[in-house]
Amino acid sequence: MMTAPVLFTTRPTDNGRQIGVATLNSEKSLNALSLEMVDQLHAQLLQWQADEQIACVWLQGAGEKAFCAGGDIRAMHQAASERPGERTPEVEAFFTREYRLDHLIHRFGKPIVLWGSGIVMGGGLGLMAGASHRLVTETSRVAMPEITIGLYPDVGGTWFLNRMPGHCGRFLGLTGYSMNGADVRYVGLADHLVASERRDSLLTALTTLSWHEDPRANHDLLSGYLRGIEEQDLPAMPHSTLHEAQGQIDELMAGSSLALIAERIAALNSEEKWLVRARKSFLAGSPITAHLVWHQLTQCAELSLEQVFQQELIWSVRCAELGDFVEGVRALLIDKDGQPQWRCADIASVPERLMAQMFTSPWEEHPLADLTETQS
Repeated sequence: MMTAPVLFTTRPTDNGRQIGVATLNSEKSLNALSLEMVDQLHAQLLQWQADEQIACVWLQGAGEKAFCAGGDIRAMHQAASERPGERTPEVEAFFTREYRLDHLIHRFGKPIVLWGSGIVMGGGLGLMAGASHRLVTETSRVAMPEITIGLYPDVGGTWFLNRMPGHCGRFLGLTGYSMNGADVRYVGLADHLVASERRDSLLTALTTLSWHEDPRANHDLLSGYLRGIEEQDLPAMPHSTLHEAQGQIDELMAGSSLALIAERIAALNSEEKWLVRARKSFLAGSPITAHLVWHQLTQCAELSLEQVFQQELIWSVRCAELGDFVEGVRALLIDKDGQPQWRCADIASVPERLMAQMFTSPWEEHPLADLTETQS
């Protein structure tokens, strides 16, 4: 018997309204996003957005291990492998529709509560970043480790990495550092840090709130309620390494030269495990990705949200066509040899001509040209 990739239900509230509940339902794959899941979520969210009875949406993943471990990059790898050096329709379709979904969540209007417990990576973070009320827990492990697979922090990463304290965005993008719940809250990707055991009781409690017709009033109502819950749970929650090490991170990532920062990381001598792991990931990562991340964090801070998704679609399609995506996924997930043969030996070897190609749109009419602040 086939199970639905996303489960949709509604919960009646005490004052006659409803809460829409969407559950990513692929526990075995840690709820990795397939194109089918993306399409179903997009269609249902549009329906709930238009339904006056729906006061709030709750988005979660099946099981306790993960909200969503990322996009279905195995499927995209297979499609891109069959068209080496060419644009891949399946890759274009996935990223186009995924970014439309992410954009819709950012611009949704009604409150969206996202339960970000367990693993949240890549495409999962794209869903989380735009939700209005993002909850993380003591089990949350959140990362954008795309440098290890020759992609880059997409799904709106250009938007949210540029809005983090100090040089945290550079650090996360270049090293793929895995954040705990406190880190995620510190860098602005989560709104509340609560106990993981609260999931079911919290969803039930939301049905007892006095929901309004006005979405703005519902945002305030929900924020006030969740702040009260968080205050009870915070004393037992983990501390943020990023917060505590902000000065150290800023020194490591300061400057206007990627080459200088690469030298600084390579020369880093530390016994702190989190820094050792970060250094190792950066040094083993794709040099093309490093240049893409640097471009995101130095040239794109002023882009609107809509421009961010339009730019990222270009880069993502180009990563599969011209970059290191196919080789990176092969080494990490397909053959699992951990020995990617990147196109360029190091950061200094990446040709300007290649990066210019990576930044050039392959379309006469951009597939996301119609994105606006009010529609998706």
